[in-house]
Amino acid sequence: MKYRLFLTFLVFNLQLNLFGFEIINGDVKILKIPKNEAGELYINNKKSFWIQNPTNKNEMIAVISANYKSNKDIVVKNVLNNTTKTITLKLVKGKYNQEKLSVNPSKVNPPKSVLKRIKSEASEARAIYAKTTPKYYFNSPFLIPLNSKITSNFGTARVFNGSLKSYHSGTDFRARTPIPIRASNAGIVRIARNRYYSGNSVVIDHGGGIYSQYYHFSKINVKVGDRVKKGDILGLSGASGRVNGPHLHFGFVINSNQVNAINFINKMNSLIFNQNGI
Repeated sequence: MKYRLFLTFLVFNLQLNLFGFEIINGDVKILKIPKNEAGELYINNKKSFWIQNPTNKNEMIAVISANYKSNKDIVVKNVLNNTTKTITLKLVKGKYNQEKLSVNPSKVNPPKSVLKRIKSEASEARAIYAKTTPKYYFNSPFLIPLNSKITSNFGTARVFNGSLKSYHSGTDFRARTPIPIRASNAGIVRIARNRYYSGNSVVIDHGGGIYSQYYHFSKINVKVGDRVKKGDILGLSGASGRVNGPHLHFGFVINSNQVNAINFINKMNSLIFNQNGI
């Protein structure tokens, strides 16, 4: 039994030796472990889940996410047969840029009449992202929702009308005319409506605490509760919400943390589906 526990820790460690003991704020780390050696998983003492690898029924995986604003290391624990093995992922600050944008003043300092709406929309989103289904709804690589130039990268500090208000929580793609936006992978629609900042928005639950976001549509083609397949058309690009022009904002939330969508897709597709980067 002790020998098996040693092997469990060895495999757990091996993943990190291959990909590093560090994690960048706003990024992810993907761990893999044999199914029969996966115990209870805790991330920073919060109960989480090992989830079956969609390409290997004998292997379990965990996607670890680092909050963009965090400055603390992440402690991962695997508890098996009353024995706890711990690994610490050292948090490394990413090298993010800054950009200046001019938008409608009401989208920077909103009037009191919409503050209740903004608070309600934020609370709704937090409640959705806090839910983790211990299985995945997808079994194939993720895709980018449209083939277009990236105009703004994840993590860029946003200066709206001269005031530093936020960081860019997604990746923006050029979409000057209404063009179809496709689902990055299979899942269930959890949000499909107009919101103050993100405009006409769609959020898809892919299972395992993984959610993809698509903002600023001119038209939405799906509704809450719909099951979508990878590549299904969710709506048409537009310029609704807080924008300075038509584009698609594409993002991912994993375990309640907003993360770099492009990095997540590249890592998931490479490590789980053996597909080269996008």
